[in-house]
Amino acid sequence: MAHHDHGDDHHAGHQHAGHHHDHGDIDWNEMAPLLEAQAELFTPLYEHALAWLAKRQTEPGLIVDVGSGPGVIACLLADTFPGARIVAVDGSEPLLERARARAERLGVADRFGTLAGELPDVLGDLDYPADLLWAGRSLHHLGDQRAALAAFADRLAHGGTLALQEGGLPARFLPRDIGFGRPGLQARLDALEAEWFAAMRADLPGSVAETEDWPALLSAVGLRPSGTRSFLLDLPAPTTDRARAYIAAQLSRTREGLGDRLDAEDRATLDRLLDPDDKASVHHRPDVFVLAVQTVYTAVRTK
Repeated sequence: MAHHDHGDDHHAGHQHAGHHHDHGDIDWNEMAPLLEAQAELFTPLYEHALAWLAKRQTEPGLIVDVGSGPGVIACLLADTFPGARIVAVDGSEPLLERARARAERLGVADRFGTLAGELPDVLGDLDYPADLLWAGRSLHHLGDQRAALAAFADRLAHGGTLALQEGGLPARFLPRDIGFGRPGLQARLDALEAEWFAAMRADLPGSVAETEDWPALLSAVGLRPSGTRSFLLDLPAPTTDRARAYIAAQLSRTREGLGDRLDAEDRATLDRLLDPDDKASVHHRPDVFVLAVQTVYTAVRTK
């Protein structure tokens, strides 16, 4: 379901944009509707990112979406590259069922497959090397990110591209001063979520600390970095009911995951923001919005 929208999917509440990899305290099946709704909300951002990718490479034969979740981006890849075969890879079979159902609904099921298993080892079960491998906020759920990138690179065809989506900016939903509580609530939540993310990473099996210089890491596993671009999602106020529902879901998860680490005033502020009967809540207030930035790094296998 960031990174610093780092943990995007994480239980503290970042947006995860529809991707995941199993770990610890996250029940991905329970989160599936939220992951799907969020990825749908972020579709304009993904369409821009995939259009940028499409301009920079020849039509791929095989595209692999690593950590596909419920398949929203995998289906967008199918739409962007109409000649390609798509394989959605994930650790959760129920999420892959959703991906297959989505492909069916969108009329791309004839060139859409799925592969269930733990990353990165499951990639060894692919029949062919990938011309494009998309890893959307799945890498940070793997303890040894460098080893995982090496495994991703190993599954690329000669001349194939790895597109790594990590980093960006924390999402914003509210003005700095919302008229009650202490101004700057979201900045304080960001700091707590960054701590949550660091602890999540440290607790992963085989966790290795890495400087998050993604082009350097891509070079270290033998790929040639070929571009970096950040993409903006801008859903200004007054926003849609769908965006409000997403904001409420994210702040609720933050309240559940970080509530005991907030001071009393910020806890009370969050409770007001989440109370559907309060006119100052995100369910009713006219000034809520979604502003988010996500970054994609590309690298090519040249040998």
